[in-house]
Amino acid sequence: MASNNGPIDIRIGTAPLANPAVAAVYQPLTTPFGSPPVESVTRNHSRVPSNTTFGDLSDLSDRLLFAVPKKGRLAELTLKFLEGADVQFNRKNRLDIALSTNLPVAVVFLPAADIPKYIADGNVDLGITGRDMIAEADVKLNEVLALGFGKCKLCVQVPIRSGIRDPKDLAGKRIVTSFENLAKKYFGELDSAVKSVSPTHIEYVSGSVEAACALGLADGIIDLVESGETMRAAGLVAIHTIIESETVLVSNPHTSKQPLIDKISNRIAGYVNAQRYYYCTYNAPKDRLKEFHRITPGKKAPTVTPLDDEDWVSVSAMVEKKSAAEIMDKLEIAGARDILLFALANTRV
Repeated sequence: MASNNGPIDIRIGTAPLANPAVAAVYQPLTTPFGSPPVESVTRNHSRVPSNTTFGDLSDLSDRLLFAVPKKGRLAELTLKFLEGADVQFNRKNRLDIALSTNLPVAVVFLPAADIPKYIADGNVDLGITGRDMIAEADVKLNEVLALGFGKCKLCVQVPIRSGIRDPKDLAGKRIVTSFENLAKKYFGELDSAVKSVSPTHIEYVSGSVEAACALGLADGIIDLVESGETMRAAGLVAIHTIIESETVLVSNPHTSKQPLIDKISNRIAGYVNAQRYYYCTYNAPKDRLKEFHRITPGKKAPTVTPLDDEDWVSVSAMVEKKSAAEIMDKLEIAGARDILLFALANTRV
């Protein structure tokens, strides 16, 4: 990964890659699959030979650059969201950039922690990452949409047997974390508040943070807690929540691609909404329609369609997934027949 602290001069062949977001996804010095060296890759990409395996990169100047996590569970779920929003692309082996086949979009695969920086610097227009990573990067972005997954908390944790239950008792001690900036900010304020003689020592590690206390490297840690299973298995307890996080769609405040961002965000919002609901349809006695309306009110009102049998109607409505089984039970008890539930691919409601 290219450093964010200085000039970018990542090279393929002989020429620098002007856009760090594009540069970051290519290996230096050689091109994949034995293709000829690329002369230059910039936002206008006019000099890229057409016979390389990078695809038609000359189109990138007119494309929205959409950064998504390149690995892990976050990446897997993000790909489902892109599919649900009908952002179609073919990602070639070993390449971390893919051109959409149905939208003027280039999907750039980056480490989730780096995405906020690339968006803030204007190297990409849109991205999916966690609120915790945005806070750690300390950048200002437009939060377009909360996606409803990846929910977790960044917590101060200590060994259960330590007896420490107040973060103030960690002032001046050793803290291990992969969220170095947030840890320094939090304990900097805490040290000042308690007038600690020596500053709290913050040690950065890239992973397995929960093992630090057991290995004698730390008196406490700052790490993400999702279900709490890993924390408890390591003999730790959370004593303070620094931030709550979930996965979000974010954009650069000064992007020139706002109309396309609006289009994509509407599609993703429709997919997010579709994950909460089923489409329920059933046949009901016409003379008890008000009772069925109370069971399935829908978003605004249920759709009622006459049947050949004048005493019966067909009723359709969206129902929340979490209540779907109970609703079906109530419909059956009330006299509904032919009750069906359908999954939704996308919505505009």
